[in-house]
Amino acid sequence: MAPAAPRSGEAIFASVEHVNSELFTLTYGAIVRQLLTDLEEVEDVNKQLDQMGYNIGIRLVDEFLAKSNVSKCVDFKETAEVIAKVGFKMFLGITASVTNWDAEGTTCSLILEDNPLVDFVELPDTCQDLYYCNIFSGIIRGALEMVSMKTEVTWVRDMLRGDDAFELKVKLLKQVSEEYPYKDDE
Repeated sequence: MAPAAPRSGEAIFASVEHVNSELFTLTYGAIVRQLLTDLEEVEDVNKQLDQMGYNIGIRLVDEFLAKSNVSKCVDFKETAEVIAKVGFKMFLGITASVTNWDAEGTTCSLILEDNPLVDFVELPDTCQDLYYCNIFSGIIRGALEMVSMKTEVTWVRDMLRGDDAFELKVKLLKQVSEEYPYKDDE
């Protein structure tokens, strides 16, 4: 039997059960609001959103690999394209473009073409340092760590802060070699 062909993010998105996007958006907003109330410092909220995203990302990889039939990517460039075109589409119904590669091919930008998390959102003056969608950076970082890529993910531009786009910078820090917890020859 031939291996299954990789599925597009759009095909996977169409085949899974959906949550109402407004419910999703409002629930996420309630979580961010509660974090602002509980933690008080905006920087602590940014860290908590990143950590929540990281925890989600390390779990999403299994579902992504099971449903997408994507084979192992050859390099970081291919991985970034798969995240942008398949991953975002599969889980959020949106796509991103990959741009601004550095000469070494270890740093790029993901520019979100749409962002469902920010519907109905306006940041008050007291929260101008908040990266409202910081959960995305954690998700990407956690998912890439599960496929042996240690990364740093930061926001470059954020439309909630007055920029013209949502742009994440993804920097590959280290390709971790896969290690087995035991030796076969013992």
